[in-house]
Amino acid sequence: MERKKHFTVIVMLLAFSFLSANAQQHKKAIYKAYISNKMIDWKATIDRMQAETKKSDEFLLELINYQYGYIGWCLGNDDKKQAQTYLKLAESNVENLEKRAVYPSYVNAYKSAFYGYSIGLNKLKAPFAGPKSINAAKQSMEENPGNPFGFIQYANAQFYMPPVFGGSKTEALEYYKQAQNIMEQDPIALKMDWNYLSLLTNMAKAYTEIKEYEKAEQYYKHILKIEPNYLWVKNELYPNFIKKKNND
Repeated sequence: MERKKHFTVIVMLLAFSFLSANAQQHKKAIYKAYISNKMIDWKATIDRMQAETKKSDEFLLELINYQYGYIGWCLGNDDKKQAQTYLKLAESNVENLEKRAVYPSYVNAYKSAFYGYSIGLNKLKAPFAGPKSINAAKQSMEENPGNPFGFIQYANAQFYMPPVFGGSKTEALEYYKQAQNIMEQDPIALKMDWNYLSLLTNMAKAYTEIKEYEKAEQYYKHILKIEPNYLWVKNELYPNFIKKKNND
């Protein structure tokens, strides 16, 4: 009997190690795609993950995060058709997590993001989806103050919302900072984390928007110190920032 128990424990540990190794592979692949702007590789990763028949709670949460990033990229590049396709998949995955009653704070953070994406796909949805996005972000922060994604989504809502409707880049930065502080409490998790680089990039852009150029430059330099091969910042955002700063 004892041998049987021992064998079962070994099998469980091996299975956990396999799942953990797969998660690290996905994280590495997404990170490399992000810094090199090879979104075809990002898409291939999430397509493989979506095709898996058995998805654990952790796997599903990881997949949603990568789908969330890919949809944002599609919208940023005006590819609304792909954005719509992947948004439907991601929303379905979030619904599955919600049915399983797991990760409620993350579920609400992604619901907030996806309401925002729906506005990106159709501006007429703003009066309806905008408040829902903000409320979902607030709920995420209340449910788990240690989850940075709720703070990021609330900040994103403030960043992209026109001032006439209550948006504020200054307020966005306050919530981005809180997300940054939460993330930096776990330095190991930050390694090869596209979410962290994305957060710092948004902060640099926000400081640029409010013309706090010294702080913006500090963030850009910090980003390139962390990841010198981050092509979007290295070849586009930072050079454009320098031009803007010099012209002003």
